[in-house]
Amino acid sequence: MRKCVWCSRSSQTMNCRCSQHKGMPFKVAGLCGWKVVVSGPQFVEEVRKASDDELSFMEAANDSLNIEYMLGSDIHRNPYHIAIIRSQLTRNLGILYPDLRDEIVTAFEETLDLRGTEWKSVPALQAVQKVVCRTSNRSFVGLPLCRDPDWIDLTTEFSRNVAKGGLIIGLFPKVLAPLIARFMTSIPASARRGMKHLGPIVQERRKHLEEYGTNWADKPNDFLSWLMDHPEAAGRSINHLTRSILSINLAAIHSSSSSFTQALYNLAANPQYMQPLREEVESIVEKYGWSKGALAKMRRVDSFLKETQRMEGIGCGDFAPYSYAGNFSLTLPVSLSRKAMKDFSFSDGTVLPKGTMVATASQTIHLDDGVYEDATKFDPFRFANKHEEDGDGAKLSYVSTNADYLAFGYGRHACPGRFFAAIELKSMLAHVVLSYDIKLEDTATRPRSWHFGVNIVAHPTAKVAFRRRVH
Repeated sequence: MRKCVWCSRSSQTMNCRCSQHKGMPFKVAGLCGWKVVVSGPQFVEEVRKASDDELSFMEAANDSLNIEYMLGSDIHRNPYHIAIIRSQLTRNLGILYPDLRDEIVTAFEETLDLRGTEWKSVPALQAVQKVVCRTSNRSFVGLPLCRDPDWIDLTTEFSRNVAKGGLIIGLFPKVLAPLIARFMTSIPASARRGMKHLGPIVQERRKHLEEYGTNWADKPNDFLSWLMDHPEAAGRSINHLTRSILSINLAAIHSSSSSFTQALYNLAANPQYMQPLREEVESIVEKYGWSKGALAKMRRVDSFLKETQRMEGIGCGDFAPYSYAGNFSLTLPVSLSRKAMKDFSFSDGTVLPKGTMVATASQTIHLDDGVYEDATKFDPFRFANKHEEDGDGAKLSYVSTNADYLAFGYGRHACPGRFFAAIELKSMLAHVVLSYDIKLEDTATRPRSWHFGVNIVAHPTAKVAFRRRVH
């Protein structure tokens, strides 16, 4: 019964328990067992500072979602692709931006398929997923694969398959996990399907590498190239490279899709904010054009996305990108999930026995009036206005993390792809406000998020109406 209540009323239960325990640790029952939750700033800092051999992020993700069997032990134990995200992907954002911008424009045009200035309603989450998938893969694998319908279907379905497979494995003894993963989940079929697309590309690039050396003419500057160039990839099979690319898509598509869908719902339900956003984007683009540097100056756009994320979450700093099931994009009212690798003591004397799962109550912190003024009110320019008052832009930007803002995680395991995600989502929002008028299809009330366990779900079927902007 406790698990049923927790699954259906997770946010209410979390906020109530945090209030009762006044920032002290407490336990909640979930589908996969008990989890200790902390919310006070001191506890958040102690979780952040704990070493991986004390509180492990990777083992928490693995235990909850059986990633070792879904993605493979080679990827789980040696996730060198994460280092590539932190290094090459982040460093190349300025160079990648023109292609990213081009794909956003083309993807919206083809996905919405508008006629004249007539209104057209589309399922928001599904439309956004297609745009995010194409845009992300323009940087991951390049043209023409990023626009291939089967590749788009595969990469958007993959996380559903991972989540379902992880749940299936969890129903059986651990000793059977390898067999269950192989014969009772769709992951092997997904990998084979991905290899049909990536295999010829990898073989062609390896041929050029052998003939012309590392920096051959017209070498694509994308994630697949960086992955193949990494020392850890030497001699790796096409199957391994395919699973690595699928895992990057797993982390990128659904987190960003959920976050942007929530922002669309907020904008459609609050049309009074469209004009201030348009004025900012128009003035900056007119002066600086479309570039990474221009996006950095769009403080209202930045603030709109950050405020949406503060209230609805995204979970990228946790392992929410792996928590995708059915037709939903999931986000979390908890963050900094860890597994105790040994007995761990907090400063107040609370002891987490070895094997305990622990997390921070991020949503409770985000909706605390003691942390944010009028915290339960959606104030889209909250951070932009504070920037004007304080002049401390770095700490207030969309990608910043601290003990009061945990949507991207915090500390060394904060989402490594948040800089790419921010460029992508800010570009998408700027494009939408300049190019389209939008409104909710059926009601002036913002579609409510769905709650299940520790997951917050962007409404999966709500529609948003688009038309070409009428000047």
